[in-house]
Amino acid sequence: MSGQPHEEADHHGTPDGDRTQDQDRDTDQDTDRDADRDRDTDHRSGTPRRLLLTTTAAALAPLLAGIGATAARAEAQDPAPAAVEGGGHAHEPVQPVTTTPADWEQVARALGRRGFMAGDMAYNTHFPRRDLHVVSYGVPVSPELSLGSHVAFVRYADGNVLAMGDLTVTEGELQEVTDVLQAHGIEQTALHKHLLAHSPDVWWTHVHAHGRDPVAIARGLRAALDRTAAPPDEPPRPPGPVDLDTDAIDAALGMKGWQEGRVYKTTFARREVVVDRGMALPLGLGTISAFIFQPLGDGRAALNGDVVMVAEEVQDVIKILRQGGIGLVELHNHGLREEPRLFFIHLWAVGDAIGLARTLRKAVDATNVVGVARGRGV
Repeated sequence: MSGQPHEEADHHGTPDGDRTQDQDRDTDQDTDRDADRDRDTDHRSGTPRRLLLTTTAAALAPLLAGIGATAARAEAQDPAPAAVEGGGHAHEPVQPVTTTPADWEQVARALGRRGFMAGDMAYNTHFPRRDLHVVSYGVPVSPELSLGSHVAFVRYADGNVLAMGDLTVTEGELQEVTDVLQAHGIEQTALHKHLLAHSPDVWWTHVHAHGRDPVAIARGLRAALDRTAAPPDEPPRPPGPVDLDTDAIDAALGMKGWQEGRVYKTTFARREVVVDRGMALPLGLGTISAFIFQPLGDGRAALNGDVVMVAEEVQDVIKILRQGGIGLVELHNHGLREEPRLFFIHLWAVGDAIGLARTLRKAVDATNVVGVARGRGV
C-alpha cells in the first residue's frame, strides 16, 4: 500500500531480522562485561584505569615540556653575574691608565683638531659653536657659557678605550646627527636642554662609545660633527678681562675658578669612584658640577651649568636652588649604566654674581663633591 514508506519496513520475524537481533544481544553482553570491569576497577581504586591514564598523561605533559624549555634556556643563557651588597658586581672595575697627548695623535687627526689632557688620563677636545647666535631671556649666550661640544677619551688597563662627551646641535641638525652616530655604533645616553626659552632652538646630546679602536670612534664622532655647521678649529684669541669680582666668587664657593674665554668657571667632581659598565671613571669624567658665570656688567652675571647628585641629594638641592632664585632647566641622567646612579640639574639665573655663588655653595655642601682645578673636569 502506498501509505507505508519502504525505507522503514519492519524486518522482525524474518531470518535477517533474527540474525541482527542476535548480533545486538552479543554487543550488549560485551558492553555489560566492560561496564562490570570498570565498576570493579572503580570499586578497588576509586578511578577507572583509562581515565586515570588519560588524566596522568595530561598532567605530566606541561611538566615535561617545562623541563625541556628550562634546560634549553639554561643552555642558551650565560649565568648571571654575582651581585654584591650595595649594587654592582663582584668583580673589580677596570682601571684607567695614564696617557699623554702623544698617545692620542691619531685621534686628534681623525677629529680634525688638537685636544688637551684633562689630568693625566682623559684626553679632551672642544668644539665651540661660534657659528650660533643664541639669545635666552634677552641674554646673548656665548659659546663658553653653554654652546660648546666636547668629547673625552680614556684608555683602560685591559686595552679598551672609553669615549664620552656632549654635542651641541641645532634642532635642524639633530636627527641627521643622531642617524650618523647610530650608524657608527656611538650611543646616545641623553638628549636635553641646557637653556630655558631660547632662540634659535638648540639641543645637547650625550654620546658614549667604547672599544679597542679609538680612531674608529673618533672618525664616527667627526662624521656626526660634520653634519653640523660647527666652524673649523682656529687659534684661541687672547681673552679680555672678565668684568666680575672673581675673588669674591671664589671665596663664596670655597674653590678657585678660572677664566675661559669670556666667562668665569668653577667645577666640582664626585668624591666616590663611579663605575660605568665595569670601567672606573677618572675623577671628573662625566661626574662634574660646573658653574659658569658670563658677566653682564655692574657685578651681574648670567649663570649656567649643572649640579651632579645621587638620588638622596636631589630634593635638598632643588630646595636650595629655588630658595636662592636659581631656575631649574632639566633634571635627568647623562649616562645609562653608571654606579652609583647620577642625576644632573641644569640651571639658569641672571643676577648678582656673588649672591648666586653663595647659593651654589649651599648646593655644593649638600652633595658629596670636591673642587677640581682647571682642566681636570670634563
